[in-house]
Amino acid sequence: MGKTIRKLEVASPVPADIDIANSVEPLHISQIAEELNLSPQHYDLYGKYKAKVLLSVLDELQGTGDGYYVVVGGITPTPLGEGKSTTTVGLCQAMGAFLDKKVVTCLRQPSQGPTFGIKGGAAGGGYSQVIPMDEFNLHLTGDIHAITAANNLMAAAIDTRIFHESTQSDKALLNRLCPPNKEGQRSFNDIMFRRLKKLGISKSKPEELTPAEVKKFARLDIDPDSITWRRVMDVNDRFLRKITIGQGPEEKGMVRETGFDISVASEIMAVLALTTSLSDMRERLGKMVIGNSKAGDPITADDLGVGGALTVLMKDAINPTLMQTLEGTPVLVHAGPFANIAHGNSSIVADKIALKLVGPGGFVVTEAGFGADIGTEKFMNIKCRYSGLTPQCAIIVATIRALKMHGGGPEVVAGKPLDRAYVTENVSLVEAGCINLARHISNTKAYGVNVVVAVNKFSTDSEAELNAVRRAALSAGAFDAVICSHHAHGGKGAVDLGVAVQKACENVTQPLKFLYPLDVGIKEKIEAIAKSYGASGVEYSEQAEKQIEMYSKQGFSGLPICMAKTQYSFSHNASEKGAPSGFVLPIRDVRGSIGAGFIYPLVGTMSTMPGLPTRPCFYDIDIDTATGRVIGLS
Repeated sequence: MGKTIRKLEVASPVPADIDIANSVEPLHISQIAEELNLSPQHYDLYGKYKAKVLLSVLDELQGTGDGYYVVVGGITPTPLGEGKSTTTVGLCQAMGAFLDKKVVTCLRQPSQGPTFGIKGGAAGGGYSQVIPMDEFNLHLTGDIHAITAANNLMAAAIDTRIFHESTQSDKALLNRLCPPNKEGQRSFNDIMFRRLKKLGISKSKPEELTPAEVKKFARLDIDPDSITWRRVMDVNDRFLRKITIGQGPEEKGMVRETGFDISVASEIMAVLALTTSLSDMRERLGKMVIGNSKAGDPITADDLGVGGALTVLMKDAINPTLMQTLEGTPVLVHAGPFANIAHGNSSIVADKIALKLVGPGGFVVTEAGFGADIGTEKFMNIKCRYSGLTPQCAIIVATIRALKMHGGGPEVVAGKPLDRAYVTENVSLVEAGCINLARHISNTKAYGVNVVVAVNKFSTDSEAELNAVRRAALSAGAFDAVICSHHAHGGKGAVDLGVAVQKACENVTQPLKFLYPLDVGIKEKIEAIAKSYGASGVEYSEQAEKQIEMYSKQGFSGLPICMAKTQYSFSHNASEKGAPSGFVLPIRDVRGSIGAGFIYPLVGTMSTMPGLPTRPCFYDIDIDTATGRVIGLS
């Protein structure tokens, strides 16, 4: 494979991310595709620098062996983030541009909400970035817009069905659901047979139904209080968190309180991330549960007749988007589920395609959202369960800054200058904070993978502090611990990490071990995860008990668990730093993403629609009208 290696000219101090991104002319995406042995029939171009890779590639490469599979997690972060995306990208630049390995980076697509809100973009940073950065952080190839459209079509279907059922008899409903053709014959369409099968009705013509069967089939009888499906948009808008719908005069007083979530919190996003094929996505979308009937039976997208239409809206979104790093290594960007109420990992199909494209001896590096207690845990117990893939190495990204915080340092607040403790040497504070790193290492090692610690180096870190982390990581059982400077130097700054990861992958001795089996009850699974956090027990609210009983009765207790918990502590209390233990984990509520394939217990309150701060990022974002270039993206 003739590689095009782009040599980076690095400046010190490191310029703004967008300035670095704009200083590099991206290669035409067909060149990146060619280096992966993808021919033009394997992808659809979206402009010059993006392409959708088609799932047919998987069928063609079925007989090819997989490359090594590496997941990047982190220690419990500060609100500033510790550079997991940057490390993921920097490692891949090192592997491809310096170590001559076939490598693909697999990343989540960022939501536009944080891009214009507090956090800014998610393309990595410094000299370890995905480009073009503005395209990566904004519309990309429209996947999130497709999710928004599909989600809101489902929401419209729910309220419309309740509306029509409220004014029509069973027979009138059946007649409208199955209108006569030109010959006057009524028939069921394909999606209706799914509902008939679920109801145990084996008749093939509407006129054969008894009055009791007509009622069962035509009347969903949705309980409005049980509806969990909300509308979505990809903007941080706090005023949509709680709204009232149905206030128009035509809706005949059918007022209902609901709200909006941000698009990436939609179950459809989680389905996209966990699906393995187009047919699998069709089944998962059809199985999504929106609430219950008044008799307590789950109501699905297929019951509403909308599962097929949702799949049509998502048919292009299922193909991952090919992009590139600053040093010309390939990136697959696909899916971006929430990391609390969903599993916070990029898609299975992107990872599967990437593993075949790099082949034996190549490397696929994927990132898991939040700290390893959440992102890596869900990667192993949810994503790997559905994909059947086995990682060889897990990276844990750490910073001196975060370790000092865990050692008892002052509070770190986004938007405020760091306390002096974080920019002057304090080895004992770092050593005290390594208790957090040690727990992440032992938890991650339990899955049977080799753990490599990547210390993301800042200019204020001292040699003594960095060495203290390295010693602590090795004594806690890490395969290796490496100091990295990829933010300042690009791939060159992560070469040692690349070498360590290669050795870790080549020396795996154990099979993948899950934290819990699927065939135990919902509570046993929750308790296994709570134990990994350091909890001594779990406490369930009355509501949580009720929901667990309901999901078990409905036959969903065999699903994996996706804990919705704060990312800022092992415990439920964000201010508890280090490695707390002996606490009782409170479960406030339990909900299900049945189509995606998991049950999610809520530990505390989770916001699924972020708000904007007093001074959002959008103040800095503008366009250079002379060149058409985006400026001010962070």
